[in-house]
Amino acid sequence: MNRALLYCAGGGIGDSLIATVVAQALRARYDSVDALTLPGHRSTLELVPEIDRVLVDNGEPMDRHVAALRERQYAACVVTWATPRAATAVRSAQIPIRVGQARRLYSRSFTHRVVVRSERGDVTSHWSDILLDYARAIDCDARGARPRIVPRDDDERAAQALRAEIGLASNGYLVLHPTNAVATQRGLWPTSGWARTARALRERFGVPVVLGGADADREIVARIVAESDDAEVRSIAGRASIGAFAALARDARAFVGITTGSMHVAAAVGARTVGIFPFQSDFPERWAPLCDRRAIVRSAFPCRPGDRKETCSDYACIAALDTPRILAALGGLLAAREPG
Repeated sequence: MNRALLYCAGGGIGDSLIATVVAQALRARYDSVDALTLPGHRSTLELVPEIDRVLVDNGEPMDRHVAALRERQYAACVVTWATPRAATAVRSAQIPIRVGQARRLYSRSFTHRVVVRSERGDVTSHWSDILLDYARAIDCDARGARPRIVPRDDDERAAQALRAEIGLASNGYLVLHPTNAVATQRGLWPTSGWARTARALRERFGVPVVLGGADADREIVARIVAESDDAEVRSIAGRASIGAFAALARDARAFVGITTGSMHVAAAVGARTVGIFPFQSDFPERWAPLCDRRAIVRSAFPCRPGDRKETCSDYACIAALDTPRILAALGGLLAAREPG
């Protein structure tokens, strides 16, 4: 079989999901496209229709990893998250066409080497288009491609059961996602700004507000719910699989959330999506949600020079979240005519 591999084993769920535009491009030339990703990303990529099979890099010994790749007899692979391990694996598996990042010590393992545009100072191209440069190196393209997710039947049933359990109408609610990866890692995440925003969303739009999050976010989300002091603000943190969450976001009036994997999941099912970029170090042009019905809320908070979300000492921009601008962005999105 004329089979290709998308090797995207790094970063967060959003990184792997955005990389699936490369799978769409590879389909122009190859009959089948697999993906190789991290264990925590598998359930997300299994919902992507352009991917036939999802393999996982569990960090097993290199010989076993290489043997699994060689068994699939790939004609080509594109490595979008290059590491020495990934470069060694695809070379040792004797995949004939190997596309990866240039300007690295391990780049010699690739037959086609791509200079990432951001290394040349590009901060405005969307990351999806930057990744498509890898596919273009072997004459595959999917210009304007967007990640897509299709929830399965069991995801639909799980979403329906969760809506019934917490008393939600089929589409009479908003989904609010207040956390990203650093929220639980550093233990400094303010909740007052999100509580104020959750309450304001519920009051302005007259529907329940459902707060999403991973299992590790349960405590933070519970504090936000308590501080909102509104019975119509509810938590589903840690209670929905990626597929069930995708179905919930798709059927909501809109998704509102900080830039993270959940924002990209919501966009991938076509939800109305308000992406909040609270840090001056964020790049909204690069990481904006890819969907027709979207709005962006950029940072207006005067961060200290050099502050980044991984190193910030107080996350004052989160405590001072600009609720009026978020409400205005969502109001405009809901008032806009449907595309087409």
